[in-house]
Amino acid sequence: MSKLKILFVLYPGVTHLDFTGPHQVLSRAPNSETLVASMGGQDIEAEGLTFTNLADLSKVERCDVICIPGGFGTTAAMLDEAFMAQVRRLGAGAKYQTSVCTGSLILAAAGFLKGKRSACHWAWRSMLEPFGAIVSEERVARDGNIITGGGVTAGIDFAFVMLEELAGRDYAEAVQLGLEYAPAPPFNSGRPELARPEVLAQVKARMAASADSRAEAAVRAAQAAEPV
Repeated sequence: MSKLKILFVLYPGVTHLDFTGPHQVLSRAPNSETLVASMGGQDIEAEGLTFTNLADLSKVERCDVICIPGGFGTTAAMLDEAFMAQVRRLGAGAKYQTSVCTGSLILAAAGFLKGKRSACHWAWRSMLEPFGAIVSEERVARDGNIITGGGVTAGIDFAFVMLEELAGRDYAEAVQLGLEYAPAPPFNSGRPELARPEVLAQVKARMAASADSRAEAAVRAAQAAEPV
């Protein structure tokens, strides 16, 4: 029996926890091979960490699960025609198309989310709309074989949903126990509806600087998107 191939696609400007959280979980899927790839196999720097020894995305023949993490680099990535061509190729042949955070914008730009329910980071959810996606506020959203996680840390929850799909609940729960994944955050401010107004205002102000350029990029990518 051939191994299940799980592919994480990296690009400049990726948020490393979007990738490393799910990778930690899904690398434990039974009878599987977890591959991390970038264009040309280039090293990817992410917030002070450098990921190296990556596969060349264009030379990956196929995968069963494709996962696109998010990050501020999604703005450039979804307008990179060569990169998007590889995402379309590999995603079209995958059984599961998945993402974390703003990685769903790349899935959408590849044409996979039209008419599909999808999660995204709360600050950028509206940018899914030009692609014809159905915006979900869920931490993990599923629409058929499309499974998407919300912002950053939601990627870990997404990964356990994915692991249950691949290996069953007992196996997924055993991995959860082994990783001692029992979140108990010190502050109850992880979603905009829970955060104190002054904290929410601070975060929105910080993100406002890039909001216009990201929204413009989403519209341009939606106009250029090819149907799968």
